[in-house]
Amino acid sequence: MGGNAKTTEFLKECMADALIKILKTKPIEKISVPEIVELASVGRTTFFRNFTTKNEVLTFKIVRLWERWAEEHDLDERKKFTLDNAVDFFNFNYSIRDLLELIYRRSLQSTVYDAFYEVMMPQYGTNAFECYESRFYSYALFGLLDEWIKRGFYESVEQMAENVKKICGQNS
Repeated sequence: MGGNAKTTEFLKECMADALIKILKTKPIEKISVPEIVELASVGRTTFFRNFTTKNEVLTFKIVRLWERWAEEHDLDERKKFTLDNAVDFFNFNYSIRDLLELIYRRSLQSTVYDAFYEVMMPQYGTNAFECYESRFYSYALFGLLDEWIKRGFYESVEQMAENVKKICGQNS
């Protein structure tokens, strides 16, 4: 990543962190772009050069957290999803549970799905079957994650990965 790209990523992270901090006290509808950029110490044009909506900022943050987590755990973050690596998906989401709970408290679940899709889509080719397969896994995993979050992360990561296998007809 070149210097310009690193600077852009850093500024995007600053804006994401600022939005998350403000979200802890205000619903997204009441948060203004000037409020975000002031806290992030960037200009308004920086926001609009990189994002079109506040939701997009949250999606960016989740994707960035996944990339970092995958790197720290020696995973290829673009590795194709399989039933055997479902545990990685749940481990990652458990590691960001505070952020996910905030996102759910603010009814911004669509940002989580958008992030999953953004991460999963490059794993698949452009033929129709692979596109359907990508959508299937991203919606299915989002559905399971959605319920897991709503239940307060009650089941363990391992139990959730096992649930995926059972649902897909692969008993271990």
